[in-house]
Amino acid sequence: MTERHVYAQDPNAPERKAVTVPALRAMKQAKTRITMLTAYDASFAAKLEAAGIDVALVGDSLGMVVQGHGSTLPVTVEHMVYHTAAVSRGLKSTLLVADLPFMSDRDVATAMATATRLVAEGGAAMVKIEGAGHICEVISALADRAIPVCAHLGLTPQSVHKFGGYRVQGKGEEAAARLLADAHAVQKAGADMLVLECVPSALAAGITAELEIPVIGIGAGADCDGQVLVVYDMLGLTAGKRPRFSKDFLAGRDSVAAAIEAYIKDVRSGAFPAPEHSF
Repeated sequence: MTERHVYAQDPNAPERKAVTVPALRAMKQAKTRITMLTAYDASFAAKLEAAGIDVALVGDSLGMVVQGHGSTLPVTVEHMVYHTAAVSRGLKSTLLVADLPFMSDRDVATAMATATRLVAEGGAAMVKIEGAGHICEVISALADRAIPVCAHLGLTPQSVHKFGGYRVQGKGEEAAARLLADAHAVQKAGADMLVLECVPSALAAGITAELEIPVIGIGAGADCDGQVLVVYDMLGLTAGKRPRFSKDFLAGRDSVAAAIEAYIKDVRSGAFPAPEHSF
């Protein structure tokens, strides 16, 4: 991994130990909720770092909230490497995760090449990959080569056309059983963390209880080991209707820093997400 050159660090930010993959698992065991937000540039990354966010995600959501596309599908490997490197320069202790973009996980060789660039050029400490099935072979290959992996199940945005839109997943007994089986499969393949997006709260709670790895929810209820939001959603900056599972933490506060601190406080205490943010 390339050395981080920290950009615009707040000199008043408290020193803290670097968040590591083992540290995340220890947080799950200690029942300390993990805080995670997206970032796409060095300036926002520095704000997350100063506030003490545990994990920063360079999501392919940048295709929608930064580039203005209607989905994540146009995002390329070059885009992801560029934005990951920018975010890396704003971080010091926060663990950095980067998405493998659409079809860069189509086979082991392609996924390995993409992950190598995100780690070596971008400075990521972990890569995120959507789905199960054949993806388990990719997860296993990356894990065998000591590249930490965050799996992503439920509503996986790269599958938006197959789902017919951004819909809640895991509804009904059969769908829930399949999602639970996929969660165990990605853990067995070597995933170090799992994001569950837009799944019923009861199902997410069950998966979280059964898995040994940390489970991070987004629209998956309050019983996950942690929460993630798109930073523009939690600041009320996203154009159009804000997702139901999000909350505008900037409302009533006078700074981005205060909003991020409020998000951390509410996630840690379990106040967010509330029932109205869940399914």
